[in-house]
Amino acid sequence: MTGFFSHERFGKPQIWAALLLLTFVGQCCWLLAHGARPLDVDSAELFRVEEGLAQWHGERIAGTPSMERLEAAASAPPEIENNDGYDPDHSPLWYLTASIGLVRWQGAFQMNSVSYWGWLARLPYIIFGVLLGASLWYVARRLYGNPGGYIALTLYCFSPAILRSSTLWLSEPEMAAAWGTFGAIFTAIAVAHTLYAPREVVLWNWRRILLLGLSLALAIGCQFSLVVLVPIALAFMLYVAPERRAAALAIWAAAGGFALLLLFAAYGLHGALFWQGIRHAHWLGISPQAFAMSEAYGRLFWGLSQAGPALLVALPVTLIAYFAWPRARYFGNAAPLLVAMFFLLLAVATPHYPGSGFRLMAVPFLFVFVAGIAADLLETRQRGPVMACVSGLLVAGAVWNLLQVLRVGAH
Repeated sequence: MTGFFSHERFGKPQIWAALLLLTFVGQCCWLLAHGARPLDVDSAELFRVEEGLAQWHGERIAGTPSMERLEAAASAPPEIENNDGYDPDHSPLWYLTASIGLVRWQGAFQMNSVSYWGWLARLPYIIFGVLLGASLWYVARRLYGNPGGYIALTLYCFSPAILRSSTLWLSEPEMAAAWGTFGAIFTAIAVAHTLYAPREVVLWNWRRILLLGLSLALAIGCQFSLVVLVPIALAFMLYVAPERRAAALAIWAAAGGFALLLLFAAYGLHGALFWQGIRHAHWLGISPQAFAMSEAYGRLFWGLSQAGPALLVALPVTLIAYFAWPRARYFGNAAPLLVAMFFLLLAVATPHYPGSGFRLMAVPFLFVFVAGIAADLLETRQRGPVMACVSGLLVAGAVWNLLQVLRVGAH
């Protein structure tokens, strides 16, 4: 026990990170109280919560055809009704995570049964937002040291896009998918690095195998189009461990099998429903014509602007530094940049849903990339000016965001 609560695990860096995350939670609560208006529920959210609660209570499988749905308070959205009653974009896991805060409610769910049920309906996404922030800080700190961790987490905690997604304020419920996506990529990279250890790496990595499988299941289950993570994870594993490709392939297959088992369990272990859900899924829906549409790039820029003004300023500078400075071009910086660029390309190619989801998936990776380049610059002889610029940018971005959050309560 004393080893677990060691100074290395719970020191000043962890305390500062916890304070930043508490600030993040405080902003989410303020938005819920003054801006997101949890009691103003649209039919889509009501349907999502009712479907999830119905499955938690053993009445039906969410997002699949059901006679009981005909008697529900909210009818299915058109994209489900026009897809033989199956949700084309999400598995039942999406509905289960949406309603887990209300799972203790017995019987049929009634919107007017409690005054503040909307807070409980949004609680899971705040938790996923905190978990994603903690994961981002852990990865950035491992890659770039304490400065990189602080920079990445500060960008994250004061990002309007992240705050809106964590409170469902005019935003789709995608934080669970974002956490699963981030975890899948960096768990795959981490497990590949362990393959050089002189031991039976496949069995020894069983915890990381389960974590990778859980991440893949959470991401794909909450957004079918994130199936693209499966080949990306394998590509990173094979690249990082070229001399242990058989072991990497075995770990990847085991994690994929576990993810498939979790998705099967989300369908209540009903083989027919699982197969039909997979068959009716819209896996990607790329539209090549979108690359010639100026509106698609406009939405992309708007999505990036919602990530925060600090990122808008820092990203061009760090991209210039990355391509002009050979020292910055190493795997730890290249990996998050490549993943972010890939998701941004998919966001352009899918101008409607799931394009907005791909934009959100890219944002945490951009935070990591910017933090890595900034941390590299802080190790040069120009540390003083760089520190002043980075600190000023982060403080200005945080103050700007806090003022915007406070303005929500003034209207």
